[in-house]
Amino acid sequence: QVQLVESGGGLVQAGGSLRLSCVASGHSFSNYAMGWFRQAPGKEREFVSAVSTSWSGGSAYYADSVKGRFTISRDDAKNTVYLQMNSLKPEDTALYYCASDRSFRVHTTEIDYNYWGQGTQVTVSS
Repeated sequence: QVQLVESGGGLVQAGGSLRLSCVASGHSFSNYAMGWFRQAPGKEREFVSAVSTSWSGGSAYYADSVKGRFTISRDDAKNTVYLQMNSLKPEDTALYYCASDRSFRVHTTEIDYNYWGQGTQVTVSS
């Protein structure tokens, strides 16, 4: 059974930083792209970032709203994907989800991901 467990969320002031982690178990982590999505209150879940497998180049992709501020990375030895979030803004406030892609390539749509974590809350105060 595949499990994804996020951590690292919290309350931070605007301009601050947080590092989210997602530990995966139950599948061959290194063979799948990994992504981060977020859902703000009253809004639909949206793509944030994704990284392909290391063996295919480890390509990263970002939503325009976070480009230049967020960095995704993965550590296959630890079955973990990270999201370093800098220069946080109040509009980054959301529940952040980790997800495992169905393939090794990066995708930005939810349908391409078949496993999801429970989410970790990020709140940015102004």
